[in-house]
Amino acid sequence: MTSAGTSLSRDPAHVWSRVRGVLFALALLIVAGVVLALMRTGEQHGRLDPRSADPNGSRAIAELLKGRGVSVRVATTLDEVTAAAGPDSTVLVTAPDLLSDNQQTVLRGTIDMSGGRTVLLAADAGSLGALAPGVTADLPATVRALQPGCALPEARRAGAVSLGGERYVTAGSASADACYFRDGLPTLVRLKNSAGGDTVLLGAADLLFNARLADEGNASLALQLLGSRSHLVWYLPSLTDPSAADGDGSDGADRAEEETDFLSLIPSGWLWGTLQLAVAAVLAAVWRARRLGPLVTERLPVAIRASEAAEGRARLYFRADARDRAAAVLRSATRARLAPLVGVPSREAHSPDVLLPALSARLTGDADGLRDLLFGPAPSRDAALVLLADQLDALEREVRTS
Repeated sequence: MTSAGTSLSRDPAHVWSRVRGVLFALALLIVAGVVLALMRTGEQHGRLDPRSADPNGSRAIAELLKGRGVSVRVATTLDEVTAAAGPDSTVLVTAPDLLSDNQQTVLRGTIDMSGGRTVLLAADAGSLGALAPGVTADLPATVRALQPGCALPEARRAGAVSLGGERYVTAGSASADACYFRDGLPTLVRLKNSAGGDTVLLGAADLLFNARLADEGNASLALQLLGSRSHLVWYLPSLTDPSAADGDGSDGADRAEEETDFLSLIPSGWLWGTLQLAVAAVLAAVWRARRLGPLVTERLPVAIRASEAAEGRARLYFRADARDRAAAVLRSATRARLAPLVGVPSREAHSPDVLLPALSARLTGDADGLRDLLFGPAPSRDAALVLLADQLDALEREVRTS
């Protein structure tokens, strides 16, 4: 006998009624995401992006530079950088360690030939050998307000700034200006180039963030370093740059995978929206799990057959997946009917130490089997619940006829 067509069968209509709410919520989220993505098309969000107004973007310093007459050009390929570099330009490299060995070699040649200024942010051992020969990096330090500690005019005018991060060792180079020392090592180094330009190493990029620009003398130092020439090339290295595939670019790609922070690529609004959805889900779960109070007994206005009442209650248990509750009700009712049949007082009907010995004396079955049947765990599947009901019914018939 199959379970198809019975009150316990899960037909498509029942399954749809259970999952349609979840599917509707997922569809609503997808539609909202698509709408927001279309509304934000063309906006740029990212760390150190001069077009980004996010806390870790750099739109504020870019707007200040434009107000001072400095043109700001965003470059995402090395070809754009080499074409724009010149004696009247500053090239800001936001992530020099993401460049492949071949890209670093080409950029070093551009630095030597351009005669302009190059600013490297948080360059470490992965790029210093090619982009700043003679300089090495020591263990990084946390970012905090540091005093200049040097005679570099830009640093003296700016005063204390938020620096730290990479600390550099210049190996006693006489042409290097070292400033903003942390534990005896500088976090800003200025190197003179052969063509008359210079290279500036900044141990951390925090002073360029929108959220940190107003702190200390960050804005002053940033404007002086990036606004000394009439043109600023803001280089955001990208893995889609064709030059990254030239030569051996695997090292740069590996560093990109290691250092890219996934959360930094997500706009802050999405993070807050996800948090709000999580809170709403918790509140909805609490609302669904609230207690409705005790059951109230009332007289039915009409007579209902026992079979119909039993089937209606079974459907309620089935809809709520309350197999444990249904099994407990079946066992409790069976024990209450069996107790007077074997001479056990009604108040002791639910005590296994009293009821089971009386049943064992009346029957020849296994005592452990009776314990599992009358006091065992709740069934894990609907078929097991149906089998339990049949076994309880058979036990009661056996006791009555014994």
